[in-house]
Amino acid sequence: MTMPNFLIIGAPRSGTTSLHRYIQEHPQIFMSEVKELRFFALEGKQLNFCGPCDRTVNRQSITNLENYQEQFKGVTNEKAIGESSPIYLWWEGVPERIKSYLPNAKLISIFRNPIERAYSDFLNMRQLGWEPLKDFAEALKEEENRIKAGWGPFYYYQRKGFYYSNLERFYHVFPKEQIRLYLYEDLFSNLPNLLQDIFRFLEVDDGFLPDIKQVYNASNRIPKTFLGKAANKLTKYSFTKPLYPVLEWVKKQQSTSPPLPLDIKKKLVETYRGDILKLQENIGRDLSGWLKV
Repeated sequence: MTMPNFLIIGAPRSGTTSLHRYIQEHPQIFMSEVKELRFFALEGKQLNFCGPCDRTVNRQSITNLENYQEQFKGVTNEKAIGESSPIYLWWEGVPERIKSYLPNAKLISIFRNPIERAYSDFLNMRQLGWEPLKDFAEALKEEENRIKAGWGPFYYYQRKGFYYSNLERFYHVFPKEQIRLYLYEDLFSNLPNLLQDIFRFLEVDDGFLPDIKQVYNASNRIPKTFLGKAANKLTKYSFTKPLYPVLEWVKKQQSTSPPLPLDIKKKLVETYRGDILKLQENIGRDLSGWLKV
């Protein structure tokens, strides 16, 4: 049965959905239709995560090889075959499990400022109705208690952000030439070049450019109330054009995310400082902006 030869391993809330969709358009690449299969994190597990959203995680995660291989049954003559599961970057035992099945796999990761990433994660979970706490600081405080109590991976807001520490685990198992790293900022400032580099890495035609106008899974700014949803829908119709200024104002009022409190930001900057500096040295990119308060 067919198995992938490359994986997008992370990081969560860092543009992996958009990356998955753009790469999927390439005629020489096959991507699993379902994103976040989580096989190399949860293989062989009887899942019983018990957080508010975890019934979904327990039900949707693929834990056996046969079901995993089924995700690639549509492969024909594509050169590169892949899937995206951001949990792979930070879940225990993943590098070794990937190595045992796919020793020559190419691994791709994209990193976002870990403070912004953690807060975006929290806001997204609030928006989905899966995070019962309204206060981000309280959720961070409860993180370790939730992990001990058996809550699933979606609630590890802070733990997911130690990028270099997690990368080290992969470097112990895979040669560096099999791992390609990017920054979230590149999705917005240099997307064509980023995709071209990925296509070269995967050894497919690097002259292909997918439709990059659509940004996927850009939540935290989706209108939440009936009024906001109605305004969002009405702006799609030409007959409401005279009302556009008012409708846009309503959408903005309904969808703007609250800023991250400064005291929490300061704490997280110090929490991640050492890891950020090591990552900066490793990838040769200036990450000093991640340390600004």
